[in-house]
Amino acid sequence: MQDKKIQWHPGFVAAMNLEFAEDRSGLIFEKEYNLNTKPLEIDLLIIKKEAGVKLVNEIGSLFRGHNIMEYKSPEDGLDIDAFYKAGAYAGLYKSYGETTDAIKADDVTVSLVRERKPQGLFRYFTEHHYTVSNPYRGIYYVEGNVLFPTQIIVTGELDEALHVWLGALSERMEKQGMVRLLESVLRLSGKADKEFADSVLEVSVGANRNVIEELMGGDNMCQALMEIMEPQLLLKENQWREEGRKEGRKEGRKEGRIQGTVDTLRDFGHEDAQIKEEIMKKYTLSEEEAEAYL
Repeated sequence: MQDKKIQWHPGFVAAMNLEFAEDRSGLIFEKEYNLNTKPLEIDLLIIKKEAGVKLVNEIGSLFRGHNIMEYKSPEDGLDIDAFYKAGAYAGLYKSYGETTDAIKADDVTVSLVRERKPQGLFRYFTEHHYTVSNPYRGIYYVEGNVLFPTQIIVTGELDEALHVWLGALSERMEKQGMVRLLESVLRLSGKADKEFADSVLEVSVGANRNVIEELMGGDNMCQALMEIMEPQLLLKENQWREEGRKEGRKEGRKEGRIQGTVDTLRDFGHEDAQIKEEIMKKYTLSEEEAEAYL
């Protein structure tokens, strides 16, 4: 059981921004889009600025001008009622255009995203004569009794190398997948991409602490994690530096950085012995000095 409830939906929105990184300049992302009044709320609305532009990511192959996305976390079910609810949200969205028929029905799509394939829902499709095709690995198109083009994206079946970000939204990550995620984070350079990646990483690490603890045994992986956590360390440093100013500390900046490192490593489940070794090496501290921060 996790220490605190995982906030899956912000991680999903961030992951989708990264999934469509190559096409993001031509898309508008509206998270938690309100349908009139709450609680009618779409998890994510993606609007193509130019409807005819083909997207690189195959998840976007079905997309038209207006694309409703509903995300189900690992703890959420996806049954026929949830399926119809997503379609109903799309219908409401279409009906709320500024003028009559301003949003065309054939310009709206529905995507439902879940880690595991909803077997009960797929049985319902078979029993009620829906047509389901599988044009891409982990992506299923549903045709039949649907108002709008609809796809179900099973993230656990997607190509792991092509869909690192959605694949990270799991409680079942293996070491290879976590290493791939960390390497992908390190390759990012843009500020926005790094912020999105931080949201995905927060979810993935929180849901897979056991994998992180296994990986931290290697010096190279520890260094990679320290580099990735730099923004968190800077934030903690600023907090401690401010406290240092208030208390008249001359070494507020250094103390803030060291204490920030200690706090962050603790958040990642490290034991005091590991933390002490890391800060001694990183900040050239004696064993006695390092122990003072624990």
